[in-house]
Amino acid sequence: MSISTIKNNFLEAQRVLNDFITNDNNFALLKEAGDIMVSALKNGGKIISCGNGGSMSDAMHFAEELTGRFRDERKGLAAISISDPSHITCVGNDYGFDYIFSRYVEAVGNTGDVLLAISTSGNSANVLKAAEVAKERGIKIIALTGKSGGKLKEISDVELRISHNEYSDRIQEIHIQIIHSLIHYIELKYFKE
Repeated sequence: MSISTIKNNFLEAQRVLNDFITNDNNFALLKEAGDIMVSALKNGGKIISCGNGGSMSDAMHFAEELTGRFRDERKGLAAISISDPSHITCVGNDYGFDYIFSRYVEAVGNTGDVLLAISTSGNSANVLKAAEVAKERGIKIIALTGKSGGKLKEISDVELRISHNEYSDRIQEIHIQIIHSLIHYIELKYFKE
């Protein structure tokens, strides 16, 4: 592998980020998503996050930054990721992998909560089922998607999409930037306004 191949990875990531940045509507959607999350937290709700593979890692990262700390010293905020291996293997074994997130939302989700549903394709069956249960329970759905947005774009209240059709890792790179931006927004709005 040459140095130019390595550099091209960064240039491609830069192009995908620039595509996101040049669409001002993305920032309006980010603010809308942040406002929904802050409202839920201020009203005693919680944010539940889910995703598969790298997106599960992002869902966990989101939740731990809220329950722990991001930039400022402050109280913990109510957020949980659906990532407990005993839950996932229990439900996967008893009901099938498609139900690992929806059963959790069914068990702990309440009206006024928010679901952060992450799927680079927008078509992950288990994420879609979680969103369907969330919708039935009056839980707002913030979706992080990629490509065409898939079926998740239809069910979400706010969809933040990375319209990149090649590699999921490029989509996930922008997803983590969105996650950090949401957390920063939540911290500022919840504690400083």
